Amino acid sequence: MKWNLSRKLLTYFLVVIVVSLTSVGVFTYTRSSNELDQLSSRHMSQIVNNAMYQTDLYLQNYDRSMSSLLSNQDVKQFLDMPPLNGYDYYSFYSSIKEYGIKPIFIRSPEIVNMYIISYNGNSIFSFNGGGSDQPLTSTEAAKRLAMLKEKTKDNGQLSALNTTIQPERKNSVITLARKIRGLSSPEYSGILAFEVQIRDLATLWGGIDLGEDGFFFILDESGEIVYHPQKEMIGTQVSAKLKEQLDQSDAQMFESKEGNKKRMYVSRDSEYSGWTLVVSMPLDELKKPIASIRTTTILVGLITLVVAIWLSNRFGRSITRPIRVLKNGMRQTEKGNWITIPVSSNEPKDELDELTLSYNLMVKRLSDLVKQVYEAELQNRETQLERQKAEFQSLQMQINPHFLYNTLETIACYAALKDSDEISEIVKAMAYMLRYSVQTNLEEITVANELKHILTYMTILKHRIDYEFEIDAAVPPNLLLHKMVRLTLQPLVENIFQHAFPDGVEPHHFIRIDAGIDEDIFWVSVEDNGAGIPEGKLEELNNKLETYRLTDTVGSSEKVTNGIGMMNVHRRIQMVFGEEYGLRIVSKENEGTKIIMRMPISNPK
Repeated sequence: MKWNLSRKLLTYFLVVIVVSLTSVGVFTYTRSSNELDQLSSRHMSQIVNNAMYQTDLYLQNYDRSMSSLLSNQDVKQFLDMPPLNGYDYYSFYSSIKEYGIKPIFIRSPEIVNMYIISYNGNSIFSFNGGGSDQPLTSTEAAKRLAMLKEKTKDNGQLSALNTTIQPERKNSVITLARKIRGLSSPEYSGILAFEVQIRDLATLWGGIDLGEDGFFFILDESGEIVYHPQKEMIGTQVSAKLKEQLDQSDAQMFESKEGNKKRMYVSRDSEYSGWTLVVSMPLDELKKPIASIRTTTILVGLITLVVAIWLSNRFGRSITRPIRVLKNGMRQTEKGNWITIPVSSNEPKDELDELTLSYNLMVKRLSDLVKQVYEAELQNRETQLERQKAEFQSLQMQINPHFLYNTLETIACYAALKDSDEISEIVKAMAYMLRYSVQTNLEEITVANELKHILTYMTILKHRIDYEFEIDAAVPPNLLLHKMVRLTLQPLVENIFQHAFPDGVEPHHFIRIDAGIDEDIFWVSVEDNGAGIPEGKLEELNNKLETYRLTDTVGSSEKVTNGIGMMNVHRRIQMVFGEEYGLRIVSKENEGTKIIMRMPISNPK
């Protein structure tokens, strides 16, 4: 497909603009997206770390509250006592509550209740809030002890459990419990536990913005949800896939699908409590800044592309419009219409204006030069035509006097000696030859006409040499009507009698005229078996034919021979058909000479 300059410029500009905008947009979006991903990951990791730190501090605070009970002598003795009833139980209960539990309730009013269960079956339960403390039944105490012994840590550290001693408070409180020792043995001999409101944990993270759908939740070591903003989720198990991902990606952000919605998760395990704190945020909300950057990049890129295409189109037109005008002007110039292109002012504003002014100047000068050349050519043609006519007339007139001189001399001899019919034959032949030679057209003669002219010439020559010589005309019949130049064969035949047979005509002598076509050349040859031409003189003669030197020898006899003979014929052929045509001479001394006239196949115009 042929593209014009305007389309090429627009295409190139469009490719450069699109590649540039695409490269910048993709690079900017990719770089921003990666940085935002890293920033989000760091932000969520920082959030979960801070939240876990606050949670651990929260639990440690309660752990410190328990420390006063761990060193309380009444508590230690209570753990070592066998099953108590009546006054003994009441004595321990009153002392422990008054001097151990009550101060803790005062310092930490958020504690809901506290209880101690010994491995011997003794238990103390105290409710914070002024209510009556109902002791646990032996069955309740045993059941509770078995569950706490299994779920608390064997090293005596605090354990956070999603359980409650009060069924009506299920999923609203958590239990903080630990194994404790008595006085008599280093082995653990009981469980100390208290329950706190779950909502107190939410207050720790209240200042952290997780967006509209972001939230925290806590898992225990078994994967059970300890805390969740949706209460119905507390106490349930997370999916096995999510639990596996949480176990493998501590403090690392990962993506998981919850229902039909993708969410990002970051978790952190607490060595202190054994909990796993998880931050969850919707993926689309987390990627919202990236989506905004992508939308903005595409929008700005499209606007920039449209503006750039519009500007490039205007820029391309500002270049191609003057070029198109110059192109149309050049087409008119090719047709010979010398027109100039109008410009706004004579002072060029840019290179295209300079080019237009230069083109106008060139057209003006070319128009003047063409006019001058045309006038000069016309004058030269007229001069050349006149010169050729004069030269032709001069060459033609050179033939007549030379021949007429010899013919008249022969007629005079016959007239003086005898009264004969031969005189009449010679005069008739002479009259025909004169009429044939004085015609002015050069080329409108056929080979047959030239051969007839040779026949007339041989009639006169027969009386001059007193010998009837026959010429062998071997021209093919189909070439007899081919056009050739007038008065070219007779001078060549006459030249043979003057130079090829210097000692006179012998019976073995012959002259053969032939013709043919060789590629794009029509040739007519005149061949004899006379004396031939010496090699040096043949080379000199051919050089003269090639350089178109008509008569430049010194001797008068040679000058006449060469000027009226072969050189005359050579020049006449060139005047009609062009300088690439003419005579070619092939000769060998004492064997003969062949003169070839070379002319074009087509008829001359």
